[in-house]
Amino acid sequence: MAETRKNETPGNRPDEDAGVKRGRLSVVATPIGNLGDLSPRAVEVLQTADLIAAEDTRVTMKLCQVFSIHARLVSVHRHNEGEKSGLLASRIAAEGLNAALVTDAGTPCISDPGHELVAACLAEGVEVIAVPGCCAAVAAISVSGFDAREFAFYGFLPRERKPLREKLREIGRGVRVAAVHESPYRIIELTEAIAETLPEARLTVCCDLTKLHEKTLYGTPDQVLSALRANEKTEKGEYCVILDLHQIPEEEGEHAAPVLSPEGRLAELLVQGLSPREAQDALVAEGVRKNAAKQAMLNLRRLFENGEDA
Repeated sequence: MAETRKNETPGNRPDEDAGVKRGRLSVVATPIGNLGDLSPRAVEVLQTADLIAAEDTRVTMKLCQVFSIHARLVSVHRHNEGEKSGLLASRIAAEGLNAALVTDAGTPCISDPGHELVAACLAEGVEVIAVPGCCAAVAAISVSGFDAREFAFYGFLPRERKPLREKLREIGRGVRVAAVHESPYRIIELTEAIAETLPEARLTVCCDLTKLHEKTLYGTPDQVLSALRANEKTEKGEYCVILDLHQIPEEEGEHAAPVLSPEGRLAELLVQGLSPREAQDALVAEGVRKNAAKQAMLNLRRLFENGEDA
């Protein structure tokens, strides 16, 4: 039987070299809206920290003021963590500091900065522990009503039209439940893309989770899209979208959107109400060369003309 020394617990043993200080990094989840969601343990960890690595020190300062946290704040965000992480981790290890990592809201490293600092601390032998709490994607899944015993988190999807639709088709061929984030300025565009590529999906779209005016929409992509378009305040708040893909056949390729010829895609766009010029421009925006799109329109016109002659 393994022997445990006095004042020593498994998984938290002192370094064999008593002269080496290693420190600790606590990865602390912070509220995504409601300050009441900050756990007592998280408050204690932040109050007793020697320093806090924060995504935006201005945002974290407000949290510190509410909970009487007086630790020194160090800025570690997406654009500087590559250069800062190594030096900060070395300092935590050399001085045996009790440090914490937070982002503006939610759990660090989950579609947020922090993983480079965590990796650097692990490389330095610094103990890294999780202080769990809020995570928007998990919160949204919990109110979705979907069978999420297995799910995948994708963060923010590509912005460009063609890569976005390709990514959605890839998601549809894989997982049964997916979680993504989206900004209020692109939520309608994302939902339009889902309606086009994964029309059989069911959606749960959460806005401003845990906040005073939080709102959750349920339904098919078309139903949710109608609700978003009808809401004057759609472009306010942050969104988390949960896709239930159980209704889509799992067999490879059965549920993927068919690959249309340029002529077929033009016909589809014309049926949707676009003018010939708008349809041609949309085809170019999807990645078809301008000359090819122009030729496809000529081919389509000839096809209709021949049909009328017949």
